[in-house]
Amino acid sequence: MPKSHYEVLGINRNATQDQIKKAYRKLARKYHPDVSKESDAEEKMQTINVAYDTLSNEEKKAEYDFQLDHPEAFYQSGAQTGTDGFDNAHFYRQGFNQQHSNFSDFEDLFGRFGSGFGGGNYQYQNQQRQQQRSYKGEDQHASLEIDPEIAYHGATQQITLQIPTLNAYGEPEVQRKTLQIKIPKGMKEGQHIRLSGQGQNGINGGQNGDLYIEIHYKHTARIRVEGADIYYHVDIAPWEAALGQGIEISTPDGKKIQVNVPKNAKTGQQLRLKDKGIPSKVPGHLYLVLNVVYPTAQTEHEQQAYQAFAEAFATFKPRNA
Repeated sequence: MPKSHYEVLGINRNATQDQIKKAYRKLARKYHPDVSKESDAEEKMQTINVAYDTLSNEEKKAEYDFQLDHPEAFYQSGAQTGTDGFDNAHFYRQGFNQQHSNFSDFEDLFGRFGSGFGGGNYQYQNQQRQQQRSYKGEDQHASLEIDPEIAYHGATQQITLQIPTLNAYGEPEVQRKTLQIKIPKGMKEGQHIRLSGQGQNGINGGQNGDLYIEIHYKHTARIRVEGADIYYHVDIAPWEAALGQGIEISTPDGKKIQVNVPKNAKTGQQLRLKDKGIPSKVPGHLYLVLNVVYPTAQTEHEQQAYQAFAEAFATFKPRNA
């Protein structure tokens, strides 16, 4: 007995549209003539396409379910039977020779499946057997960690990604992709770069999916990025912190600038340089996080200097908070 569309796709009649779609994609990867080694792959693929075309359409599915629930309305009479299990050439209703009222019921039922022998719906399904639907491949996602300096100037980098995917046979595998990626300046932490057509391959000649690269910046003890803001740790000497001197620093974008340290600055204190962070549409800020660094006293002269410093601040009690 020929298989029903549900049996062809390996699902039950209560399957959701999402389950129907997943079942079709799995079979399409297995039996597509371009990848399948089976001799009857093309015939099976046509049967799979017909089943999916019917069950993925709510109206067609309802008509097909009606056929399954009323098999007495169909019989085989020497003509070739389609994969749906029904003969497209002959259609009758039990009690056809009954009264006219029953004949009108027959017409109502017949009209649901198209007029004329074979029915318009069957003719459409037969045409669909010669066609294959195309589907776009799945989108894929990966992340890329880059230096914060790239945020200011942009860069083109060659990267090799290992992306989990499904091969043409529906089997999981890790795909290696080597790509040239243009990273524009102004990318914020967590933003994506879209690479069109670099995702999973399409089905039946459909378009490939896209690859989305999520940008992350390398965080070190000296620098971190939050959105469009950059936090940059700057070491300063004790006298620079105490006296409030001007210092020269190299910013993450490679430029040298002059900054005035406020008097009696402390470790952890932040200086905000407005709009000097990532140069996006709404520029971020650059926060200089001050870190007071004390020199080591290695020579006798340096030790004497610390002794003089201690005497000068004899009243300072750092542990009397």
